[in-house]
Amino acid sequence: MLDVQTASLVAADTPHIVRREDYRPPDWLVPDIALDFDLGAAKTHVAATLTVTRNGNHDRPLVLDGDGLVPLSVRVDGQAVNDWRMDGGRLVVPLAGNAATVETEVEIAPEANTQLMGLYASGGLLCTQCEAEGFRRITFFPDRPDVLSRYAVRMVADKAAYPVLLANGDNVANGDAEDGKHWAEWRDPHPKPCYLFAMVAGDLSVNADSFTTISGRTVSLGIWVRAADVPKTAHAMAALKASMAWDEAVYGREYDLDIFNIVAVDDFNFGAMENKGLNIFNSRYILADPDTATDLDYDGVTGVVAHEYFHNWSGNRVTCRDWFQLSLKEGFTVFRDQSFSADQGSAAVKRIEDVRGLRASQFPEDSGPLAHPIRPESYMEIGNFYTATVYNKGAEVIRMMHTMLGAERFRRGTDLYFDRHDGQAATCEDFVRAMEDGGGIDLTGFRRWYEQAGTPKLTTSVRMDGETAVLSLEQSVPATPGQPVKAPMPLPLRLALFDRATGEHRGETLHVLEAAQEELRFDGWASRPVLSINRDFSAPVVVETDRTPADLAFLSAHDDDPFARYEAMQQLMLDTLVADISGNPADPTAVIDAVGATLGDPDLDPAFIGEAVLLPSEAFIGDQMLVVDPEAISAAREKLRIAVAKAHLPRWRALYEANGARAFEYSPQAKGARRIRNVALGSIAAADPVEGAKLAFAQFGAADNMTDRMGALMTLANGDAPERVAALDIFYNRYRGNALVIDKWFSTQALSTRTDTLAAVEELLRHPDFAYSNPNRFRALVGAFSVNQRAFHAIGGRGYAFLADQILALDPVNPQTAAKMVPPLGRWRRFDEARANMIRAALERIVAQPGVSKDVYEQASKSLV
Repeated sequence: MLDVQTASLVAADTPHIVRREDYRPPDWLVPDIALDFDLGAAKTHVAATLTVTRNGNHDRPLVLDGDGLVPLSVRVDGQAVNDWRMDGGRLVVPLAGNAATVETEVEIAPEANTQLMGLYASGGLLCTQCEAEGFRRITFFPDRPDVLSRYAVRMVADKAAYPVLLANGDNVANGDAEDGKHWAEWRDPHPKPCYLFAMVAGDLSVNADSFTTISGRTVSLGIWVRAADVPKTAHAMAALKASMAWDEAVYGREYDLDIFNIVAVDDFNFGAMENKGLNIFNSRYILADPDTATDLDYDGVTGVVAHEYFHNWSGNRVTCRDWFQLSLKEGFTVFRDQSFSADQGSAAVKRIEDVRGLRASQFPEDSGPLAHPIRPESYMEIGNFYTATVYNKGAEVIRMMHTMLGAERFRRGTDLYFDRHDGQAATCEDFVRAMEDGGGIDLTGFRRWYEQAGTPKLTTSVRMDGETAVLSLEQSVPATPGQPVKAPMPLPLRLALFDRATGEHRGETLHVLEAAQEELRFDGWASRPVLSINRDFSAPVVVETDRTPADLAFLSAHDDDPFARYEAMQQLMLDTLVADISGNPADPTAVIDAVGATLGDPDLDPAFIGEAVLLPSEAFIGDQMLVVDPEAISAAREKLRIAVAKAHLPRWRALYEANGARAFEYSPQAKGARRIRNVALGSIAAADPVEGAKLAFAQFGAADNMTDRMGALMTLANGDAPERVAALDIFYNRYRGNALVIDKWFSTQALSTRTDTLAAVEELLRHPDFAYSNPNRFRALVGAFSVNQRAFHAIGGRGYAFLADQILALDPVNPQTAAKMVPPLGRWRRFDEARANMIRAALERIVAQPGVSKDVYEQASKSLV
C-alpha cells in the first residue's frame, strides 16, 4: 500500500496508472531468501541473500523494488559487482546466467518510519507491516504477490530492550551474542509472497496455550502483549481456538505449522495482518475485558481473530496473483469470518449488522465517484483499493455463490479450489472455475459481479390475474465512472408469498433473475398475497416494491425470515421519514404500532428487537434522496424518534428495568439484554430528557461493564443535561492512560448530535492525548466526525474545511490513513449547490497542495471527476 510519492511529482507528470490488462509474469523468481537483521530503533542493518532464477526465455536484468533504501553493497555469487544501477527506487542488477545468488545490504531507521509500513517502531516494539508494498521498505526484492519464497530469518538485538524475537514459521535456534545482545533464527517451510513476511522484537509477555488439530498434531499458540495486558487476551485466545476448530469442521482446513503467534501493537494502519504463522494485530482487536471493552468490541475481536486465522488458507496457502485479485482472498475470507461469527451467536443479528455495514459504507461507495468492481481494472495506489467494495461486496458475491450452490456443493467447490491452487498465486477466475467444476454450475453470467461496479436496483410488484399472483421483477444497474452501460446481473432472490389471512407462506423459493425483466406466476391465490423478497438479503441490491404500509406492518409482525422481518420494519420507517422530508407528512401510527408489536412479541430475541426498532440512520435516509437535505432529515428523524418513544414510554421503562441488575456475562442472551436495555434508555431519554439523563447517569456510575457504561455516556453526550460534563470528566479520569478506551471518549464526542460538535472536536485536537502519529486516535476523532452527517454537513461548510485541513496535516505523517479520510468529501454531487461548491472547494484545495502524496491525490482527484 504504501509507496508515497510527492505531489510535486504528481502535479508535474501524469500519475502512473497500473492496469490489470498489463499483467505479465515476473521476469525472475526467488525460491529462497535469507534475511539477517541487526535490529535497533534508530538504525537497523539488513543483509538479504536471494536465490534467483530466470522465469522464461528473456535477457532482462533482475529488478528489485525498493523504497527509500540505499544499497551499502551488492554481491552476485559471492563477488562484489559494480554494474548495478538505481532506477528511481529500484535496484537493477544485470545477470548473465539463468540462476544466481544475489546479496544486498541496506540500513533503515524504524523510529523515523511514521508511515507504519515496512519495519517501524511502536511503543518500544519493532514490528513490520508489508501488505501491500511495504517489504520494499525493508530490503530490495521483487515486491509483488506472485513471487513466492521460502524464508530463513536471523534476528540480532539488544537482549534487555528486545528480549522477545519473533518471525514467521518455526523457531529453530536461539542464543546469546556479544555486547548484551541475543539472536533467534526462524524458518518458514511454506513458500509465501513477501507481503506476508513478519517480524517483531520487543519486551512482551505471552498468553500461551495449545490446540490439537483434527489429525492429532499439537500446535503451540501464543498471544504476545505488554505484561499488564495479558489478562485481556483470554477472549482472543478462545476465539482463535474456536476458529481453528470451525475451519476444520466447515472447510476441512487444518493448520500447517507447529507454532501460531499473534502480537498486538498500538500503532497500526489496519485491523490486523495475516502474516504466515505470526499475525500482527491492532491492539483494539486483541485486548478485551468487561471493564474496557463493549460487546461490539468483543464481537470485533472474535471476527478479526477468525478472519486473520482463516487467511492461512484463503490468502496464504492460496494467495493472489496480483493486487487486482485482492477480493479473491479478502471477499472470501470476510464471508468465512461472517459465517463463523453467525455460528457463535445470533445468526439473525449478525446478518443485520453485516448488511447495515454494507449499506453504510459500500452502497455509498458504489454510487459515488470512487465506484469500482470487486476486481478493479486499474489503480494509482493499491492502498486505496482496500475498500468496502473489495471486502464487503466481495463477501456478498461469495455468499451468492453459496446460496445458489447450497452448503454441500459449495464445500465441494472450495475443496477443489484449495487442492488445485495450494502453494500458488491464483486469480478470481480460478475461484469461480473451481465453483463451477466442484459445484456443477455454470457461472458465465455471474462473472459480471467481478466486472461491473454499481449496486443493482430491483423493482418488484404483485398483481392478480384471476387466482394467479403475478410477480413482476425488473432490474437495472446504474452508470458508474468508466461504465456507462451495464448488462443485467444474476440475482439470487429468496422469496415467499404470505397469505394475509393465515399469516403464513406456502414455502420459500430461490429464483435467480438473470434478465432485465421477468414475470413469475403463482397459482391458487384467492386474494393478493404479501411479498417477502430478498430474504436474508440474498442479493446485495436496492429493492423497490409496491408494498403498502399495511403490507410492511404485516411482514414486520409475521415474516419467519428474521432479516426480512427487520427489513419490513426498516422500510416502513424509511417510507414514513422520506414522505415527511419531502413535505408530505405520513401518519406515524403504522410505525408506532409496528414497533409496539415487536416490543410485545415474547418469542423474539431481545438482541433482534434492539436492532429492529431502531430508526434508519440519517446517512442511510439521505441515500434514498435525490438531493440530501441534512437539516430536514435530522428534523424528521428526531420527530419520529420522539413520537415512537413517547407512545411506548411505559414499555420502554419496563424493558429497561427487566434487563438490568445482572452480573456481566459474555453470552448471546446477556448481550441481547444489554442491547435492548440501552435502546430502551435512549428511547426514555428521547421521550423525557430529564428522566433519561438521571437514569443514564445512574447507569453510568453503577455499570460493571463497558457496554452499559458507554450506552449511558452516549445518551448523555447527545443531550444538554448537567450530568453530561460530569460523566465525560469521570470517564476520562478513570481511563486516562488506556489508549483504546480513551479512543471511545474521543469518538463519543465526535459523534454527538449536539449543535456544538465541531467546536468540541476542534478543541479536542488540542488535547494532550490527541496525536496525529496514532491511526486509531486520528480515526477516533477526525474519522468519527466525518461520518456524523448532522455535524459534518452543518450549514456554513466548516466541517468540510476542517476535514480537508486534517487530511493535509496527516498526509506527510501517514498518507495511507490520510487517504482513507477523503471519501466523505466524494459525494458532493448528492447535496444542494451551496454545499456541493464548498465540498468541491475542499477537494480542490487538497489536490492543489504542494507535496501531497499519491495516496491522497488519487482519492481526491477521482472524487472531483
